[in-house]
Amino acid sequence: MNTEIIVALIASGGGLLGSLVGVIASSKLTTYRIQQLENKVEKHNTVIERTYKLEETEAVMQEQIRVANHRIADLEKQMEV
Repeated sequence: MNTEIIVALIASGGGLLGSLVGVIASSKLTTYRIQQLENKVEKHNTVIERTYKLEETEAVMQEQIRVANHRIADLEKQMEV
């Protein structure tokens, strides 16, 4: 075989191998970064859920305070009479 053909085949094989390795490495990096983003989103969603529960609890407590204040006001009116 002609040496130029052999060199061309080796060069194209090396280029193909290099491209393949690059694609695989890029794919692994992309998969890793997507997983990290999913983890961050999950943490964020957990915080949002906890905040929502805290807001519900706070609303209930505010209502209980309003009821207690109303009862106190009624008792104070009864004491005045």
